[in-house]
Amino acid sequence: MKRILRVGASIVLVVGIFFFALPKIADFSEVWTEIGAMTLIELAFMLAATFWNIFTYWLVMMSSLPGSNIWQTMKVNQASTAVANTLPGGGAIGVGVTYGMYGSYGFTRSQISLAVLVSGIWNNFVKLGMPVVALIFVALESNVGGGFVIAAMLGLIVLLAAIGSFGAVLSSDRLAAAVGRRLEKIISSLRKPFREEPVTEVAAKTVAFRHDAISLVRERWFPLTSFTIISHVSLYFVLLIALRNVGVPGRAVSWPEVLAAFAFVRLISALPITPGGLGVVELGLSAALVTAGGDRVPVVAAVLVYRALTYLLPIPIGLALYLTYRKGSEARRERQAVL
Repeated sequence: MKRILRVGASIVLVVGIFFFALPKIADFSEVWTEIGAMTLIELAFMLAATFWNIFTYWLVMMSSLPGSNIWQTMKVNQASTAVANTLPGGGAIGVGVTYGMYGSYGFTRSQISLAVLVSGIWNNFVKLGMPVVALIFVALESNVGGGFVIAAMLGLIVLLAAIGSFGAVLSSDRLAAAVGRRLEKIISSLRKPFREEPVTEVAAKTVAFRHDAISLVRERWFPLTSFTIISHVSLYFVLLIALRNVGVPGRAVSWPEVLAAFAFVRLISALPITPGGLGVVELGLSAALVTAGGDRVPVVAAVLVYRALTYLLPIPIGLALYLTYRKGSEARRERQAVL
């Protein structure tokens, strides 16, 4: 029943945003005219930036799963992304797809779990860090109030606390267990309003994670960090290119302001409200960029183009690659049956 209510709430929210909230920001007929005015060269450039961004995600996962290759990672990552972008609660289902597909390639559950956890931690570090960096650039570019400085400092404190907690987990079993017990209390308190059972065994699992993660982090920290930063920055550039190509100039919304809007909306979209943040991202970005000084019609047009490339396009790509994976799996089973 809870799942049905959540799905219904997601649908109502998405419909409300696309049919009521966004049209109040900009007239959709004018938005489509703005999108239709883009040249083929501009569209080709944005497609190239989008495919580069998709490619960088594969590099992150390959860095966290030693022994995986680009073809395996391409299929797994895109199939799980397609699921996450399509279904309510798709993120969890996408993780299941990741386990199933990598498992068929011969990787153990512990290897896959470690890769998913470590890549997720690195992604969250960068997500927490980008708003801080954005606020610093905004502050350097213009005379901003003390609120920006305070927000940047608070963000930096949260980021350092997250990195410090991760460092504590890796440093000793005792500290790993302490961090795990603290996480148990935090997660259980967040579940309490929803009448969910408190979580247990987080401390033991954190200690086990430490034992598995030490060697991976020691050997792969540089490519993990580099590729994760590159993937997030690449996604930001897709948005920036869309804004400039559609007609939102730098004098209206500067690149640091775009980065700030992008970074903060990314944090909000991490909440599992709708599949892939559908509706939430569009509304959040549009509101933030218009507030920063962008004209309403080109801003909404650019945001919709950006989301079409980064949210919608991966769905058919993921489906096609999953069908390719299934066909390859069937062929492998037939060969094994003959042998």
